[in-house]
Amino acid sequence: MKKIQISQTLKNIIIIVVIAVVFFFVGKVWPSGEEPTEITSDLLSQQIQSISELATVEYNYTNMGKFENQATFYGWKVPFTTKSFIISYDGKIKAGIDMSLVEVNMRGKNIDITVPEAKILSHEMDEESIEVFDETKNIFNQISITDYNQFAIDQKDNMEIKAKEKGLLEEAQNKAEETIKTFVESMCSSDDEYKINIKVAES
Repeated sequence: MKKIQISQTLKNIIIIVVIAVVFFFVGKVWPSGEEPTEITSDLLSQQIQSISELATVEYNYTNMGKFENQATFYGWKVPFTTKSFIISYDGKIKAGIDMSLVEVNMRGKNIDITVPEAKILSHEMDEESIEVFDETKNIFNQISITDYNQFAIDQKDNMEIKAKEKGLLEEAQNKAEETIKTFVESMCSSDDEYKINIKVAES
């Protein structure tokens, strides 16, 4: 068993030495390595659009809301038919841009990049965090699963409005533009001085 281990170790050493020698001679033949990739509009567009979606801001929140409903009869509210509950939950909103809509145009050393407006990419409610309080039990107007589902939809819409009012999309837009600029700069040769211009597409 010991002999097998020593033999395998020698084999590994020989393989490493052979690889090192090969790389040494390759370096002698091509001292500068691979030819630098030519930067084109199509190349930049393909690389950027391959990212698909770029989520640059994540907004985590905890919210509490109250649902209330009362049965009606020809527009009149029926007494003693009010049903209600209070619900608390955690949620997460991600905002960013659709990278498939990014356009790149090169004019000499100028790289013009047009990006779409930031938008909400996803909004998830953590089901495990949901807690229900003050739930009424009205036999004339009982709470149904539809009430919970519709209330959740309404609450998510309200939270998205609040997030936008707090500047969520503006922050996502700025970070997306910074990220794209850094990404393009990393693809350009340090020997070439490209000027990167980014603008938002008109809606």
